[in-house]
Amino acid sequence: MSWAFERVAGPYESALGGLAWTGSALLFSIPGESRILSYDTQTGMVSEFRRYTNRTNGLACARDGSLYGAQEGGRRIVHFARDGSTMVMPHLLEGKYHNQPNNLVVDSAGSIWFTDPHSTVRSAGPQIFPPLEHASVLRLDHEEQRRLWDLRRVTFDTRAPRALAIASDRGTLYVAETDNSPGGRRELRAYTLVKGEVVGAPSVMHTFGEDHRGPHRGIEGMCLDAQDNIVACAGSTRSGPGPMVYVFSPRGEVLASHRVPADSPINCAFGGEGLSLLFVTTASGELFCVRSSGMRGQNRSA
Repeated sequence: MSWAFERVAGPYESALGGLAWTGSALLFSIPGESRILSYDTQTGMVSEFRRYTNRTNGLACARDGSLYGAQEGGRRIVHFARDGSTMVMPHLLEGKYHNQPNNLVVDSAGSIWFTDPHSTVRSAGPQIFPPLEHASVLRLDHEEQRRLWDLRRVTFDTRAPRALAIASDRGTLYVAETDNSPGGRRELRAYTLVKGEVVGAPSVMHTFGEDHRGPHRGIEGMCLDAQDNIVACAGSTRSGPGPMVYVFSPRGEVLASHRVPADSPINCAFGGEGLSLLFVTTASGELFCVRSSGMRGQNRSA
């Protein structure tokens, strides 16, 4: 059965980015405008949640309600506190600034996992700190005894990580390796986790191809439903089957694919009562909602 995508907000003047369900509202970012907006699922009203976010893209809520964002313009993960302030999380990896994070998740232990790709868009301020030689998945762990956050590298074989998700049992890390340039890899990968660390080489669950029009756009954003199926945004009107939301099983089977009525879907998240609504953002600046997909999301943190 095809999904019915309902546009509930937009179009805005620039692409939308990450989303996060707070328990009462759906937050979504507009990185190009450095704003985060809030959509009320009961009234349908949209209001401004934060401004001057320095091109924050991905958003994630922890179990305690704390909101974190991937601040591409500032090359850091930030905590948006309830009092309106913004706290900068550690951003030095072995003494060097990491790249420009774009997507993140917070697991049940409170650790923040995020993709840290290279970007063609310059960060804010003087360009005196070069990017890292690698583009990896990184993680921030909170050490209770020292009351500090520790930044560490998780993947060592990625070149262009764009999205990630963690299985509910914390035994698998899903990563979208997405290089949309000619010859680049566009894969959905599964990494085995043991006590939070990657063990062995990843399994490639799905590969996106190319045709005479060019590479098929890979996964830009994803989330998990209550059965640990991966719901992923990919594709465009330029090549391949078009802008799509795919549903993959934890083993990599394509369970469903649904065409999005706007170009280049960016990210997705569940929200609403019982996490029964699926929201999708697009590069055309629109927020869509699927109200009758038959799926439900997980709790806010894996």
